[in-house]
Amino acid sequence: MSASLNQREYFYSLVPRLLAQNERTALVLAEIGVGYLEPHLTPDIRSRVINIGIREQAMIGVAGGLALAGMRPIVHTFPPFLIERPFEHVKLDLGHQGVGAILVSSGGSYGWPQGGETHFGQRDVALLDTLGEWTVHVPGHVDEVEWMLHGAAATDDRVYIRLDGVCNDRPYGRSDGMFTVLQQGNSGTVISVGPMTDRVLAAASGRDLTVLHASSIRPFGSATLRETLTAPDIMIVEPYLAGTSVLQIDRAIADVRHRVLGIGVEPGERRKYGTVAEHDRANGLDVEGLSRSMDDFFA
Repeated sequence: MSASLNQREYFYSLVPRLLAQNERTALVLAEIGVGYLEPHLTPDIRSRVINIGIREQAMIGVAGGLALAGMRPIVHTFPPFLIERPFEHVKLDLGHQGVGAILVSSGGSYGWPQGGETHFGQRDVALLDTLGEWTVHVPGHVDEVEWMLHGAAATDDRVYIRLDGVCNDRPYGRSDGMFTVLQQGNSGTVISVGPMTDRVLAAASGRDLTVLHASSIRPFGSATLRETLTAPDIMIVEPYLAGTSVLQIDRAIADVRHRVLGIGVEPGERRKYGTVAEHDRANGLDVEGLSRSMDDFFA
């Protein structure tokens, strides 16, 4: 695939091929992405691409109906329109009815900052955690998107794939869902989620720390954390709401005295939209901010 494609663009090139290969799949949209996909829609798959219009609640309802009829729906839009706005429908039309779907977001927490608060999506994974039984993938590189999507299409599970506008320089994720050990040390552990890993490695350079990478964050990779744990001080860096996975860590090592620090997008409304880099800096998610947090926490 072209290295110039970002995760969202690659998804748009990948999903028509998946629809052609698997007649059970269907794509449900709410205007977002329609213009990008239109040139790729051939007559054999066009009937399985459903644009609901700007009706996100109905989008999830249609996905639930397709799943009840034996189809495998893929649903796509920005995170707040995919998880927050239709949350009751995600809870009932999918979870309560006991059916699955593949929800694919794009834009991350603030990938299109000029869209403002309506398009900021940092609360998505935390909201899904209130429901349970969701597999959550956070690809850190465009090459990981394909195995995540194909793997999800082969099941009837409830799967969320969180696409972002930034990528690591290379893929670190594992298709078995386990964490990847990138560095081992004795003074603590940093778990880096998805596209955070290159900057986490840069901040951890020269430090006696274990660095674990997660491209799949639910279910949580408890086994790898326990196997590599040395000093019981753990920092987790996530590209969405800060502290989202702290409870998962507490549960994973409940029998071990430990400290946990969750780094991510801080709560609250953002009224100065700025650029992606400025948001990263404001949330301490750039290399300098992560280095300061490591100094403070592991000292």
